[in-house]
Amino acid sequence: MTAADKTPVPAAEPREAGTQLRPGLWQTINERYPGSMIRKESFVSQASLSKPLAEARLTLISSCGVHCKTDPPLDVCHPFGDFRFKRVPSSSKQRELIIHQLKYPHDDADLDLNVIFPIERLQELHLERRIGSLTPNFFSFIGYNMDPERFERTVAADIADAVVQQEHADCALLAPA
Repeated sequence: MTAADKTPVPAAEPREAGTQLRPGLWQTINERYPGSMIRKESFVSQASLSKPLAEARLTLISSCGVHCKTDPPLDVCHPFGDFRFKRVPSSSKQRELIIHQLKYPHDDADLDLNVIFPIERLQELHLERRIGSLTPNFFSFIGYNMDPERFERTVAADIADAVVQQEHADCALLAPA
């Protein structure tokens, strides 16, 4: 055996090797938090869009924890999660936004926010007239929480109300982080 055979091989970059999540993570989540994961039998059919996308008003809703740098941050340290959401002006540029999140690695998203909050891609699609219009505000929240029923009663209900009553969206793009 040569000295070269004993040289340790450097570990691959986790993002490149696909090893960020530990094996068995989803099984552990399902065991610890029964009912919190979407399963195949939870299928809900999609609603039909009442007009062509090129005429529709679209909003974006994401659990990535993005907000304007000028806004106070969401509470990433609360053990039960933060039950608030942020409005993000749909005209915002990446340099004006920040990801305030500790529950997932966001190195790639820090380089290009559009991988988890495709705001600039939606702006481009609107300019290309593939989307009729964008709502004045998009929505972001921290997806981590320990009380799904409370989340549904508060954050989800408040966002749904804002999307329909204030933003008058015809459709929403949901972008989980």
